[in-house]
Amino acid sequence: MVTQHAVVIAGGGPTGLMLAAELALARVDVAIVERRTHQELVGSRSRGLHARSLEVLAQRGVVERFTSQGQAVQNVAFGQTLLDLSDFPTRHNHGLALMQERFERILAEWVGELAVPTYRGGEVTGFTQDDAGVDVALSDGRVLRAKYLVGCDGGRSLIRKAAGIEFPGWDASISYLIAEVEMTEAPALGIRRDEKGTYAMGKLEDGRVGVVLREEQVGSGDAPTLEAVRAGLVSLYGTDFGLRSATHVSRFTDMTRQAASYRDRRVLLAGDAAHVHSPMGGQGLNLGVQDAVNLGWKLAQVVRGVSPESLLDTYQAERHPVAARALRKTMAQTALSRGDARMEAVRETLAELLRMDEPRKHCAAMMSGLDVHYDLGTGHPLLGRRMPDLDLVTADGPRRVFHLLHDARPVLLDLGEPGALDITPWEDRVQKVAARSLGRWELPVLGAVPAPVAVLIRPDGHVAWVGEGSDLGLHAALTRWFGPPVAQKMP
Repeated sequence: MVTQHAVVIAGGGPTGLMLAAELALARVDVAIVERRTHQELVGSRSRGLHARSLEVLAQRGVVERFTSQGQAVQNVAFGQTLLDLSDFPTRHNHGLALMQERFERILAEWVGELAVPTYRGGEVTGFTQDDAGVDVALSDGRVLRAKYLVGCDGGRSLIRKAAGIEFPGWDASISYLIAEVEMTEAPALGIRRDEKGTYAMGKLEDGRVGVVLREEQVGSGDAPTLEAVRAGLVSLYGTDFGLRSATHVSRFTDMTRQAASYRDRRVLLAGDAAHVHSPMGGQGLNLGVQDAVNLGWKLAQVVRGVSPESLLDTYQAERHPVAARALRKTMAQTALSRGDARMEAVRETLAELLRMDEPRKHCAAMMSGLDVHYDLGTGHPLLGRRMPDLDLVTADGPRRVFHLLHDARPVLLDLGEPGALDITPWEDRVQKVAARSLGRWELPVLGAVPAPVAVLIRPDGHVAWVGEGSDLGLHAALTRWFGPPVAQKMP
């Protein structure tokens, strides 16, 4: 028996869950295939969210679910130099300390409320695609038929491999063991460096010890064991500190690769399936969540017949450069983690620069995702950038910009003379909100920008058109991003 869905997502981690929520908000029939029988996640993964990810969740009206379970922190760093965002023009001028396991649970609860079906305890084993859709084979023998399949199935993505999408990049130059252990002796807490890399130990909330150990030789293949952790401790510290047991042991490397294409006809990639890199800088989960928010509304419009399939080409055009830049920065951070005298001199020099306002803001905006700028042409500085969450006065009372994005629908924010902008042929898919803005229009790094008369905001929160006194270019932008105009009936 074949079960049909509009979109099937392979992988129910952060990227897959966020994409499912975006599609469900857009009233698309979406389903997740996830090999885990429950949402539990064993061991340490991502430990927090960056500022732009918090903004994205605020755009959907769910950010408080996450901030109530985590702790606001200044978690942006480059080359071990902490970068303060507290003077940035955003309501989330900080990161959030929140373990990935908890993040996934909250995200899964939201997806459950949106009634997204999840096929658990199995995984995609293969697929075939034709001009009309994709047949997706599951490990339990079932077959799902979808218009589109999205691989959110991690760095070893079966979807990417089966689609024949190349994954060029750089092999690992270093590997690390990461473990959560019990010790009978007091651990040597803190971060240490040697000529080959960084290693550290820190207390966990339940009394266990979190251990990150660089390996003498680049490791791969078999999952590491407790004995490998013991050998690593003895090699780096001269003792195993009475290592007794481990609840989780895994390995990560600085392998850096990016999919040559994010799409093969009706198959797309997002998150780690599209890009892998060192975890230094905490970019991975955040890149994946923002991939999902960029892709979700576009895929929904294509599935629903609102926009032509060519809209999906903008997903790679916009997100591939963002990930490519992040990959280069994680490679730089890996190099900076080495502790020889020459690299120490580089770190000291970089730290001096990053104590200056302009370099700090530039780097902090990049690492936090607040400076992402999609190339939508020349014009007002807002074009292609994230829309600030300004306070508004509307006919329905006070609102914030992000409140208008809760349903993941585009918004034309009309701040000029009422009735001057006519979007009647698009009124079935674009909200038009007349308002007056309060406060300064300000962007990270760029600072204050001229207040526009109108702004067309995409569902992902990026500005698609800026009005500066006329509707010049508005209808072209509406057609490009939200489909052709609907013919009006004669009275």
